[in-house]
Amino acid sequence: MIIGIPKEIMHGERRVAATPETVAKFVKDGAKVLVENGAGVGAFFADGAYAAAGAEMVADVADLYKRADVILKVKEPLFNEEKGCSEIDMMHAGQYIITFIHPASPVNHQMVKDMAKKGVIGLTLDGVPRISRAQNMDALTSMSTVAGYKGMLMAASDLEKFMPQIFCAVGMIKPCNVLVIGVGVAGLQALATAKRLGAVTYAADIRPAAMEQAKSLGAKPVELGVPAEEAIAPGGYALKLPAATLEKERKALAEVLPNMDVVFCSALIPGKLAPVVITEDMVKTMKEGSVIVDIAIDQGGNCAITPAGTREVKHGVVLEGIKNIPGMLAASSTWMFAQNIYNLTKFLTHDGEIKLDMNDEIVKSILVTLNGEIVHAGALEAMGLK
Repeated sequence: MIIGIPKEIMHGERRVAATPETVAKFVKDGAKVLVENGAGVGAFFADGAYAAAGAEMVADVADLYKRADVILKVKEPLFNEEKGCSEIDMMHAGQYIITFIHPASPVNHQMVKDMAKKGVIGLTLDGVPRISRAQNMDALTSMSTVAGYKGMLMAASDLEKFMPQIFCAVGMIKPCNVLVIGVGVAGLQALATAKRLGAVTYAADIRPAAMEQAKSLGAKPVELGVPAEEAIAPGGYALKLPAATLEKERKALAEVLPNMDVVFCSALIPGKLAPVVITEDMVKTMKEGSVIVDIAIDQGGNCAITPAGTREVKHGVVLEGIKNIPGMLAASSTWMFAQNIYNLTKFLTHDGEIKLDMNDEIVKSILVTLNGEIVHAGALEAMGLK
């Protein structure tokens, strides 16, 4: 099996899908590994280190795509300006790609359709189920940890005021109020980071167990009034709420938003679009200079006006829609990501090649395209095809 590791081409993306450590593991397992020149530089891994680990360094990424059976990436396929074509155009039928595809997100719909048309077999890391045997493959959890930490640091940097309580010669400055919406892995890390920075923290989540964890970190609960039977899916995930219930949640949040200095959004529904819990009218009620960090943007965003991939100021509120926050902490996130994707690839590999067990929960959850068709339920629903 030939594994290809291209250099990431998203602007500002410094992560890479393999480290010299994981390359050595792949080689030991019997695979041949192709690494594009300079692929690891942004995460401080030199070409020489990959070569020493057994990789073949490749100058032309088109050659890498042509030769590889499996492509391992961090971000979804994008348009390669240097080559004048999309990364999918360089792929071939029957080739596997394992990466974060986020197939339900509207901005990725055409890319997913192109992948299916090309005959590429797409496996998305954001679909890895949070079950015991998949823990070491769960790159979404790893990257959520990074996004929660770094995202809160971004909010602190965007603020034009101190986050902690400050005493000085002329008096006392009150600490900032920070609300985290969606207290999964990223949300809990964001709460812990905000707490360490000295903020007064608040948490909102439709799942009672998640709220208990948030309260254990010292967060004050914002009651959303959503019945547990409407909120919790198998495995403890959040369910997509009926329209009336979602509106009830928005009203509860609208009461507290004017008092918040930072709102960290990380409410997600596995395999589906993120719920819009903050409308533009709600943003208008917030204090000027306050900040919304919306890390749910890869799946559409929790705020209706979050700019995808950029930072903007609207209605006096800083809106962070940066899509590659983990890429801003490249060394730590690459180490975590590379271990996750190695473990997943090894799990899928049998007798030296990837073989998909269609009865396996992990495979069913991550499969996006197969045999020229889109098979991902969340993507089909979001596209209006189901």
